[in-house]
Amino acid sequence: MNYPKRMPRPSQRQASSETYWIPNTDVLLADGNLVITVELAGIRREDLELTAERCQLKISGHRQDGSRGTKCKFLIMEINYGTFESIIEIPEGYDLGQARAVYQNGFLRIEVPQHNGSGKKPHQVPISGGD
Repeated sequence: MNYPKRMPRPSQRQASSETYWIPNTDVLLADGNLVITVELAGIRREDLELTAERCQLKISGHRQDGSRGTKCKFLIMEINYGTFESIIEIPEGYDLGQARAVYQNGFLRIEVPQHNGSGKKPHQVPISGGD
């Protein structure tokens, strides 16, 4: 079996001081589905985008940094802010055209069922949930 692969981190833009980060992600098999869970605390659902194309799932968005003032000095900084992007290569046998996503309590959960012959055209995957 081919396992999902995470694609390399996108290169940083030269003209911007914007930082890029990749969220913590778990990928597992459960009940015949590929299940992807992404830790995205502090991000609004409206700031997330989930795109499926061919055998790739792209998870992207932006986490605002509303915690620091103009004259602050960090003693410890472990929380990533700014734009993020994660691309997961889905192995053959799974149907991104039927993917379902739910965002709740800071976690994005994406279920990709086994393949039934569709899902080749690029499309947005709607994200439901209460956050």
